[in-house]
Amino acid sequence: MAQHKSALKRARQTIKRNARNRALRSTFRTALKKFRAQIEAKEFDEAEKELPLVHKAIDKAVTKGIIHRNAGSRHKSRMVLALRRAQAA
Repeated sequence: MAQHKSALKRARQTIKRNARNRALRSTFRTALKKFRAQIEAKEFDEAEKELPLVHKAIDKAVTKGIIHRNAGSRHKSRMVLALRRAQAA
């Protein structure tokens, strides 16, 4: 365990950041899963309404450093593409 004051502070900060990052990552993944489930169930109107919320979750994850910005863009692009393909089919 840390002994110095600065090391103790670092340990406290790490715990807080870890919890925050875990919560953001969970929100991000849940939004993606919910969106994909709506597409699978052919609930296109619901998925269309959910899309801006998914984009918001992705953007927040990118802003907070949970995922890389290119990965965020890729996720957003694939979500829209999946919805459009499912609607066309």
